[in-house]
Amino acid sequence: MRIRATVAAVTGALALSALAVPAAQAAEPKVPANIAAASEVVHADSGRSAFAADVDGGPIALNATFSSVKVNNGKNVKVGTTNVVKVPVSFTLTHGQEVDIHAPDFFAAVELYRGPSFEETVFFFDSNDATCTDSSATVAHCKATVAIDPYALLNEDAGSWKAAAFAVAFNGEDPENPNLDNVGVAVKDPTNSFKLQRYSKLTVNASPEPVKKGKTITVTGKLSRANWDDNKYHGYTNQSVKLQFRKKNSNTYTTVKTIKSNSTGGLKTTVKAATDGYFRYSFAGTTTTPAVNATGDFVDVR
Repeated sequence: MRIRATVAAVTGALALSALAVPAAQAAEPKVPANIAAASEVVHADSGRSAFAADVDGGPIALNATFSSVKVNNGKNVKVGTTNVVKVPVSFTLTHGQEVDIHAPDFFAAVELYRGPSFEETVFFFDSNDATCTDSSATVAHCKATVAIDPYALLNEDAGSWKAAAFAVAFNGEDPENPNLDNVGVAVKDPTNSFKLQRYSKLTVNASPEPVKKGKTITVTGKLSRANWDDNKYHGYTNQSVKLQFRKKNSNTYTTVKTIKSNSTGGLKTTVKAATDGYFRYSFAGTTTTPAVNATGDFVDVR
């Protein structure tokens, strides 16, 4: 089983490189290199940043606000065992005319995190630096992407997450060693809540095929979900799953019965053959695991 290391406080360029470790290490929160310095500054008062201990002063308020923040188009985020999931985020940034959001040392991003608040995160992923398009002299629409690598996750991360938006204007300061008294920061927390879920799979097989009317059909299957501790799929045990059926020329499934998955996630039940149609299993989902329907298996009744 993988374990998560605790981030030790480090300074300067070393602090930034520690936050941008390769995905294969699967140990620390993920911060894209182009946003690492800004992420350090915006957390200067939280104890999560090296700047909190090693840089005098504190950031000043930046004349900027966030609205219409969207994460994954309002949907929960499902993550499997191998593929990096790229989560789209967007927001409207309203700012004073004195704030140059297109300056090379201005950064805006969204952080997805697990924990009580932006300042008390248990684990997090930051987006890349947002691309902002002006709609007026003081309003811009911004888009970014948060890359979630399953190798960085543990099973304990599944469940409720939040989002926060932040912007940092270094105002000419060295990002790796800034005088925070000259650095502007704006944060909105939380902006959204969503579920980070372990991707689920569901199979079905109805047999025999074909079958005589009135004879017994055995319907088997398996409910499984991603295990982020070992990056494999395992059976999801003791879960209620519906067996559903739709007639050959119908588009609507109806529930035949509800059964529970066994100790390996396996499903098995029997029904009497009545008419041609499709059987499937349907799982409603939980907080940590998304809903999923098996692809219908056709049975020819003769």
